[in-house]
Amino acid sequence: MTGTVPDILPLLREGDAPFALIAREGSPDVEILTGDVVDVELLADIPLLDAAGTAQEVLALVPYRQVRERGFAAHDDGAPLRCLIVRDRTRVPVELALTLLPSEPIPLERPGFDIADDVYAGIVETVIADEIGRGEGANFVIRRDFRAGVDADPRVAALTWFRALLAHERGAYWTFAIVTPGHVAVGASPEAHVSARGGLVTMNPISGTFRHPAGGATAETLTEFLSSTKETEELFMVVDEELKMMSAVCTDGGRITGPHLKEMSRLTHTEYMLSGRSRLDPRDILRETMFAPTVTGSPMQNACTVIQRHERSPRGYYSGVAALFTPAAGAAGQGAASHDGAASHDLDAPILIRTAYLVDGMLRVPVGATLVRHSDPYGEVSETHGKAAGVLGAIGAVPRDIPAVPQGGPGAEDPDAPAAPRALGDDPQIAGLLASRNSRLAPFWLNPQDAADGGPFAGHSALVVDAEDRFTTMLAHQLRHLGLDARIVPWNEVTDEQVDDAELVVSGPGPGDPREPGNPRMKRMRDVVARRLDAGRPLLAVCLSHQILADRLGIELAPLDRPHQGLQKSVEVFGAEASIGFYNTFTARVAPDTTRRGPAEIAADPVTGDVYALRGPSFSSVQGHLESILSHDGMETLERLITQALAPVPA
Repeated sequence: MTGTVPDILPLLREGDAPFALIAREGSPDVEILTGDVVDVELLADIPLLDAAGTAQEVLALVPYRQVRERGFAAHDDGAPLRCLIVRDRTRVPVELALTLLPSEPIPLERPGFDIADDVYAGIVETVIADEIGRGEGANFVIRRDFRAGVDADPRVAALTWFRALLAHERGAYWTFAIVTPGHVAVGASPEAHVSARGGLVTMNPISGTFRHPAGGATAETLTEFLSSTKETEELFMVVDEELKMMSAVCTDGGRITGPHLKEMSRLTHTEYMLSGRSRLDPRDILRETMFAPTVTGSPMQNACTVIQRHERSPRGYYSGVAALFTPAAGAAGQGAASHDGAASHDLDAPILIRTAYLVDGMLRVPVGATLVRHSDPYGEVSETHGKAAGVLGAIGAVPRDIPAVPQGGPGAEDPDAPAAPRALGDDPQIAGLLASRNSRLAPFWLNPQDAADGGPFAGHSALVVDAEDRFTTMLAHQLRHLGLDARIVPWNEVTDEQVDDAELVVSGPGPGDPREPGNPRMKRMRDVVARRLDAGRPLLAVCLSHQILADRLGIELAPLDRPHQGLQKSVEVFGAEASIGFYNTFTARVAPDTTRRGPAEIAADPVTGDVYALRGPSFSSVQGHLESILSHDGMETLERLITQALAPVPA
């Protein structure tokens, strides 16, 4: 861009060309991008090359409805996959931008939520009872929208709100304003959904929301939040869900580091970082990771169906991403991927949350709450108010929070001086509470995952049948780490010939009621289990398939009184204590002290009779998810069960 900085910002305010302003976490500058806008149908259509075949920079607004590319359900509102083809870019120091951008508050008219508090609480109750209670998933995010009229020039509003967020929000991964024909998006997203740079892919699951009390957060008020079972399990569940995605795009599956605090002006969250290596085109990485479970739920496919059932209107861009594709060093003139398979573009894609949208004079701030089995309906109502206030407070639409001043810190001598943000993550008590969480988790996912050298099952192969829960990607990664050549096939694509010919079939987990006779997925999974069991061929059945196997053996199936979604339990599995993560609403159940049923040996709870595992000639099964981060003893237990399934049957 040839103009000087004072020339640029008035042009953005008064012109009609599309532009984007981006302030990235840790950067001293605001990036100003201008160019041309094109709308495309598919992620694969994002134009990473110009007409001459040269790599170009593209900022893409990816709407939620794009999940249909993965075959998932979504209300279709026609929100375009909008691409800003960057022709010019420049940088402005944040301090200078603050002096140049407009600061006069934009008044809001008729503000309020589109769904009343009591109605939203009722939706929460229904989802917990009818969806989580019926085994449709572990958690779901249901949104509502804060709306208000705005009688101001959209470009001026965008620049004003961007300045306010820049000045008053902290801890955001991206603070941004994206202005395109007929549409304005301004936000401060705390969460980097996915990034790819030089073959390193990272994801940043954030969950748990602590709304700061009056005066700001303190170590004392934060301690209760960090000790909450609901908030802790909520974070573990989204980490599991994002590890499913990482295992699909990364050869090394993904390693987790953390947890950390994500401290913002009115809210604090907990987060992990996931990292792994991939050689996929960045558009393929983005497709395989649509979208973050923190704003949809898990398992992902069923979460989309539940959202469609319970949300009253389409999401637009909420829970989608703003994806910046930047040519990698030396990528000019290459295709979407270089000759050696390395991607020609870096990807940086924050989630579109904590974002205000302005269309036709109407401001919309969508917010959602993560609903789990422990959710309190009115607690979730309060969470949506807190999230909306995080954006509205920053842009000056509601009173801003005044942070607590740490003793002896900046501002202590001068009560009129602004208080410096307090890094609560550095508090020894808080740091200890965070670190203690990892003692429960699976070491496999906490440590580097170099390629296994052989492994105990080297030379063996496995066919993994996916029943619509991508825990199978994590499971397949663990199988490969143990030496197996593992391949995943969806339940509706696997053939009888594949089932019959496989050396080991791993019949996978999935949502829903295993007793439902008319469900095509349940019928096919029953066929898979029956074919292997009847043929006496090696079979490992997990979660839903474990229940189907138990039913085949004549063991009763029943719903649990309280669903086990993201629950860690220590159970005995054939003589060995194992800490395992459970995600089940139904269970196989026997009378207490029952240890056998036909050819099967049973490991069950001594009091309830809930069956945790089965084993017999050429088969084994487990109710829990040994691949979950909650399965501290998952790898050892998995190896034992595979050994059982592959063991020769005595003549």
